Amino acid sequence: MDAQVVAEVFLLAENRLLREALIRILTKKCDIRVVGAAAYSPDSQKQIIAARPSIVLLDSIGPIFSEARLMATLRAAMPGVRVVLVDMELDERTFLRAVGQGVVGYVLKDASATEVAATIRAVSAGEAVCPPSFSMTLFNVVQRRLFSAVTSRVLSRREEELVALLRERLSNKEIAARLNLSEQTVKNHVHRILRKVGAPDRLAVVDRYDWEGLDGRAAGQLSG
Repeated sequence: MDAQVVAEVFLLAENRLLREALIRILTKKCDIRVVGAAAYSPDSQKQIIAARPSIVLLDSIGPIFSEARLMATLRAAMPGVRVVLVDMELDERTFLRAVGQGVVGYVLKDASATEVAATIRAVSAGEAVCPPSFSMTLFNVVQRRLFSAVTSRVLSRREEELVALLRERLSNKEIAARLNLSEQTVKNHVHRILRKVGAPDRLAVVDRYDWEGLDGRAAGQLSG
């Protein structure tokens, strides 16, 4: 029989009560071992690296974007380390920022202890975990990035300029006035754009280019 794989976890949490509660819960699991715990500070990076965990569990996204560059430091010292965020909000923008930085587990604040442990196990096994509603967010980001890459290859500079104006919900007449073109010329350009990108109508083009509600920077990191 194969030896059981044990997930070695370091808890980096500002909330002491959460830290202590997680330690009590996780130490009862035979396949999870807590190798360290601390509140975030410049020295906590050294503590994590010294403990050599396979998973770092955080209760805040703040340290990931601090000037201390937590993720970059941990990756350089421990290339295989995986990061899980717990006690998080159901916020699409925060989620995308976290994924863009390399987080592979995202657990909401109302999650049960069983769900936290299950996430740790899944991440330890090489899986990524997020709330089901965010799966569609990831699909949308990838689709939009792929669509953008395709259109950047097939559209002329003028056509790309028109797509940007379509995103502003401008009519053909308004676009014609903006670009000093005839309305018929704009109609012809739009028709060619639809044909080139395989979109059924101008609204489909707008929908694929519409990044409202998404963090553009995080989406860019996802494509890098």
